[in-house]
Amino acid sequence: MNPGQSEISDNLTPVAGVTTLLLGVLAIIAGVLLATYVLPLWLPGFASSITGESPKVYWYLSRGSAIVAFILLWASMAMGLIITNKLARLWPGGPVAFELHQSTSLLGLGLALFHATILIGDDYIHLALWRVFTPFASQSYLPFWVGLGQIGVYLWGLLVGSFYVRKRIGTRTWRWIHFSSFMMFALVMAHGIVSGTDTKSLWASLMYWLAGGSLLFLLYYRILVTVGMGRAKQKATKQATSAKPATVTGSSGSPVAQTGD
Repeated sequence: MNPGQSEISDNLTPVAGVTTLLLGVLAIIAGVLLATYVLPLWLPGFASSITGESPKVYWYLSRGSAIVAFILLWASMAMGLIITNKLARLWPGGPVAFELHQSTSLLGLGLALFHATILIGDDYIHLALWRVFTPFASQSYLPFWVGLGQIGVYLWGLLVGSFYVRKRIGTRTWRWIHFSSFMMFALVMAHGIVSGTDTKSLWASLMYWLAGGSLLFLLYYRILVTVGMGRAKQKATKQATSAKPATVTGSSGSPVAQTGD
């Protein structure tokens, strides 16, 4: 999520936000039902983890939702940068890119909350509800790195909520809030890399490298576009100023245009 989408975000309405939120909740419920009732038919090990002496279904659901939430966060950040550096004009179009930017962020936030709260049922971590929502309160598993993820989720919620109060807080404040999206992504990514149990897997390493690298590329491209536009504007201003004829005061006191021979 990034500043620079003010023209498109003016069309955002509370009704559209509520509709997107409801669709996100339904998607989460559908995912939980799929993982609970369909996957055990294909994965016997998953079924035994539910009915065994030490059920791990909560841990599996937490891991899976965390990965999907991170991918959705990356997609939202990428769409935000694509909008601000004008690449959205090429694909997929400004309004579509903004809708994807908002929807993926909202759905990703829902999955991130699911990722955290589902661990309450895990027998290994033993997280109480208040520890889930209190940064650095997780004493049983990497409290510092888990705390970074918790702060990242709070920032994520602030960014998502700013979409619906933009007209009240003003465009400038809204943009400054959205600048924190880069910090938020860094916190979430650090949390995933250090505390994630799949980090050593090749696919997970590639996911983090591709996500971080692609966003750095889009950010660098955006900076180049901003600098280029600023220089072009300065050049146009200088040319417009130099094109104006100079004036001198005549004997009668009235200005007379001074032109070249």
